Amino acid sequence: MKKMMLMMTALLMCAVSVNAQTTKVDDKELVGAWIMESMQWEGEKKTMCGKTNGYTQFKYYGADGEYACCQIVLSNTGEVVIMPHEYGTYTFHDRMYSEMGRPAIKDAIILTDKNTCQGTWNNRHDIWKKQTALPDRVVRYIVDCCKKKETPADIQQSIKQNMFK
Repeated sequence: MKKMMLMMTALLMCAVSVNAQTTKVDDKELVGAWIMESMQWEGEKKTMCGKTNGYTQFKYYGADGEYACCQIVLSNTGEVVIMPHEYGTYTFHDRMYSEMGRPAIKDAIILTDKNTCQGTWNNRHDIWKKQTALPDRVVRYIVDCCKKKETPADIQQSIKQNMFK
């Protein structure tokens, strides 16, 4: 009887484990603000982001396909520095992800639950956490900073003519 109970318990645990691994998180859960928790280049030690090293990355995914990405650094003087990376659009459907019109990649983003996603980019493995408590005013400010990364053509031309003679 004891062996039978142990076998039943083991089978139940396997079934629960398989069920947990196959639980699909709806694609729409990607919508929102995300902060990088950690990154790890292949063959290197994992780097934890945030307060410990004063560095993180931010990504925003809008319900309408709006996409923003930047790095955020806490300077030695305690000031927050936002360094825009890109602003544009993204698509995410059935584990196929694309940003900025680049070709879609399967499993570039995997939603492990409603508040955690992971992915691989250029041999770097990232873990991201959704920021549900981040005020909308802050999210919009960061997204607006990312929008400014795209310098208008007339400004670019003037800079080239006057600073890169």
